[in-house]
Amino acid sequence: MKAPAAVLLLLLACTWTVNSTADDIPKLDFKLLSQLPHSRSDFTQGLEIRDGVLYQGTGLVGRSRLQAFDLSTGELLRERTLPAPYFGEGITVLGDFVLQLTWQARKGFVYRRQDFTLLGEFPLGGEGWGLTNDGEQLIYSDGSNILRYLQPENWTVSRSVSVRRGSAPLHRLNELEWTPDGLWANVWQRDVLVRIDPESGQVTGELNLKGLLPRSQRRHGEDVLNGIAYNVADGSLWVTGKNWPWLYQLKVVDPADPSQP
Repeated sequence: MKAPAAVLLLLLACTWTVNSTADDIPKLDFKLLSQLPHSRSDFTQGLEIRDGVLYQGTGLVGRSRLQAFDLSTGELLRERTLPAPYFGEGITVLGDFVLQLTWQARKGFVYRRQDFTLLGEFPLGGEGWGLTNDGEQLIYSDGSNILRYLQPENWTVSRSVSVRRGSAPLHRLNELEWTPDGLWANVWQRDVLVRIDPESGQVTGELNLKGLLPRSQRRHGEDVLNGIAYNVADGSLWVTGKNWPWLYQLKVVDPADPSQP
């Protein structure tokens, strides 16, 4: 989400619901493969990788940007700022286009992928948080437990999915990422990624990333874990946080899967 976590401490009263069914959800592990420097001024809202390029969307009014980096070197290839009063949110790459949500303006923007030329905008029915796509439709979150599928031809919602952790709805879904193994999501203000079955909405795995950014490297102004990018070239996940100093490349490991090394 949106404003820095310190501004919204009251929302910490929201509980992480646990029940007997949820206890059966697989607890995933990871191997840290590599890391790249990440600007501490980037309030990351969305990440995505396409063809060796890492796309990032950042937030905060007056500081929201759309960026493209060479994944192998971290070199900034191009950048576009989002003018006030817009607060940038999730992004996704669909074909020759990059799409970017705004938080409360009830709209998103469409850019040409090649040079970030603004081509148009599209309406949202409410807040925009995370954004991804399944190759045909956009999928976005709004801070609730509902994921909405948006048709890019006419910007209508074709269907919605209620995300549940066991029998309980899982709220505060933020950044999203589509992968062959399921739909991944950040849960705002939790150092946990969840893997979701996009058809049923059931959480099928949880990845605890608490401590990924060592306490010794934390500074004033850093915010929550946010940002997930799947690299189809090697099957790895890249993650970061708002104003974090690193992008981390992870290999997700299921301890219960004997086929994994």
